[in-house]
Amino acid sequence: MDYISTRGEYGSLSSQAILQGIAKDGGLYVPASFPILSKNELESLIPLEYYERSAYIIGKFLTDYSQKDLETYTKKAYSRFDGDPAPVLKLDDEIYILELFHGPTYAFKDIALTLLPHLLVGARKQLKVKEKTLILVATSGDTGKAALEGFKDVDGTEIVVIYPADGVSEMQKLQMQTAAGENVHVIGINGNFDDAQAAVKRIFGSEEANERFASMGYSLSSANSINWGRLVPQIVYYFSAYLDMVGSEEIKMGDKVNFAVPTGNFGNILAGYYAKRMGLPVNKLIVASNKNNVLTDFFNKGEYNANREFYKTMSPSMDILVSSNLERLLFELYDRDFERIIDLMEKLKYDKSYLVDVEDIEEKLSEFIAYDTNEEDTLETIKDIELMFGYVMDPHTAVGANALYLYLGDSNDKHKSVLVSTASPYKFASDVVYALEGVKVEGFKAVKKLNDCTALEVPKQIQELKSLEKRHTLVVDNSEIEETIYKLLEK
Repeated sequence: MDYISTRGEYGSLSSQAILQGIAKDGGLYVPASFPILSKNELESLIPLEYYERSAYIIGKFLTDYSQKDLETYTKKAYSRFDGDPAPVLKLDDEIYILELFHGPTYAFKDIALTLLPHLLVGARKQLKVKEKTLILVATSGDTGKAALEGFKDVDGTEIVVIYPADGVSEMQKLQMQTAAGENVHVIGINGNFDDAQAAVKRIFGSEEANERFASMGYSLSSANSINWGRLVPQIVYYFSAYLDMVGSEEIKMGDKVNFAVPTGNFGNILAGYYAKRMGLPVNKLIVASNKNNVLTDFFNKGEYNANREFYKTMSPSMDILVSSNLERLLFELYDRDFERIIDLMEKLKYDKSYLVDVEDIEEKLSEFIAYDTNEEDTLETIKDIELMFGYVMDPHTAVGANALYLYLGDSNDKHKSVLVSTASPYKFASDVVYALEGVKVEGFKAVKKLNDCTALEVPKQIQELKSLEKRHTLVVDNSEIEETIYKLLEK
């Protein structure tokens, strides 16, 4: 299948799109068309394991990879998970939870970032790449550690992760600071995620930077969801959840369902939209934002405006004001008119805002509905869900749960709904304990307290963190990011 850029570049194969990460014109790669899965195909996937479903669905997009190789890659990737990579739990007769945090770093990013290294190595072989691939990653929390874990000691690669030093949870920071691997580098910055993401995009778009990296023996790629290889594995869990619900007779094939998705950079819920484009019976995609509610305003008002106060919240992976993947959705909204996208992205770059016709959104993107949740309601949702169902969720998932209940309260929707749960509560133990018990404890005291009050098993990787050496404690100003990367690679 060919891939095109949202800004006009045309003709890359999937392996090239994955290896490059971002198009040379600065746009994001999207497939030239969306494959449609028939009812018979969907039914044939019901008895399969997750890795088999993944290889089949991904194979519809990555047509220059062999099906045998894809199945090998998915089997290796998902063997690292604790059981089913994406189990569906029934909360009550109307609401189900899709848990995506059973991978090596206990966040949903593992679904894609355990697989992406295999896809990238496969692309390197196909394209006969000799230079090393340098993976540049901006993270708001979970992507960083998942990428570090996925690319750790992968032949032919180096990875540099950039994160806001004061904008992630303590456990997220520890996971990155203690990351092992001879090819991994971590840089904290005095800024927020948008600053980190802007730095990565600036480097990708700099001819001078690309030439300098080339002289050092590197070509650039990304593990952020701007890379199609990061996004395509996420499409699978929407199909898998639906198939599991059909297989357990919770729904019938063809019944529509809602998905409520906590999102910041918009990749997670965009994957659900792509699944719908492929034929998955989706009713509503509920966009759940925290106090940084730029996406809520976009869908409800047609206004995307990053000129607003930036909030550090208890759901830091969603503390984002510039949602990169929205560009891909705009590309579909404007019927793939790349000149319109270039214009909007120029306005975003220079004015940090743009406007679209909200009637166009309502007409062409009617499956989307957006809500935001403040800090008080996030805490209350964590406590209410635990009291009602005995289920403990992290703050990001609580933002999704609150949005779902707001939607159900505003509508008369009788479709069953799936809440996408994105992280283990132990990654945010301090805030979860505060929600449940009303007491403030930090670090591993919070982990112990959460275990004491819920009997929820502490993940092995979280337990091990307190005994690991902090190997990556570097913090720099935004202006120093590029030179710092060069210095790290020269060592």
